[in-house]
Amino acid sequence: MRGLNLGCGGRFHPDWENIDFISVAPGVRVYDLRKGIPYPDQTFDVVYHSHLLEHFSKQAAPAFLRECHRVLRHGGIIRVAVPDLEKIARLYLEAMEKASEGVPSWKEKYDWIILEMYDQAVRERSGGSFYNYLRQEPIPNWDFIHGRLGAESVAARDVARAGAHPAPSNSERSRRKWSYVFQNLGKVCRNKLAKMILGKDQFELLELGRFRRQGEIHQWMYDGYSLSRLLLETGFRDPRRCGAAESQVADWAKYHLDTERDGSTYKPDSMYVEAVRP
Repeated sequence: MRGLNLGCGGRFHPDWENIDFISVAPGVRVYDLRKGIPYPDQTFDVVYHSHLLEHFSKQAAPAFLRECHRVLRHGGIIRVAVPDLEKIARLYLEAMEKASEGVPSWKEKYDWIILEMYDQAVRERSGGSFYNYLRQEPIPNWDFIHGRLGAESVAARDVARAGAHPAPSNSERSRRKWSYVFQNLGKVCRNKLAKMILGKDQFELLELGRFRRQGEIHQWMYDGYSLSRLLLETGFRDPRRCGAAESQVADWAKYHLDTERDGSTYKPDSMYVEAVRP
């Protein structure tokens, strides 16, 4: 079997071809997937991507899935993992009702599920309010968050807190500034020139546009119905939902892409849908 893992991040298997926008290991190929998939037609038996599709706009997603279709062999399987919009929406309604009734702990759950719904779509800086929430000590509803995100919640909390250092002294701030300038001289000069030409307000809009195009933002969300319909519209057949350890892919669990070594689910907030290329 030949498998392709797109937008793999740090979650990949050496038996697969692995691609991402940046490489975190020698076995990961660097490529901008907005430009297509850099393989010939009918190369793979399986194409897999996890929490990638929602980073394409609604308009760009069909073209990306047609590329997945193109590189799959006839009878090949596409497996897509995305945040489950239906589950988030139902949990939001439950949290709103119980928080309104004053049920203990549900106010904090409501605060969190609102972030899951909106923050990664509207944030204007890396990490957004999501990271601000995880910097709390203690986090009031940690068990709930950990149950939603699994091991990723621990990593996100650690990253968020690592970025929450005390304000540096003036001398340390100056040292960091000049170190950054020397290491990124071309970028600094281009930004200075752009700010002079555009003015402060227009330059801030340019920076916001750059941030929103770099891949962190969720540009669309899917439930089981909308994702299955999109797969059908892009040439696949027989879409079906499955569990993290359940798949039409032979020996799926051994790759540990959606599950941990102990068999637990890697990203419990996910929805998994598979379909076949005719």
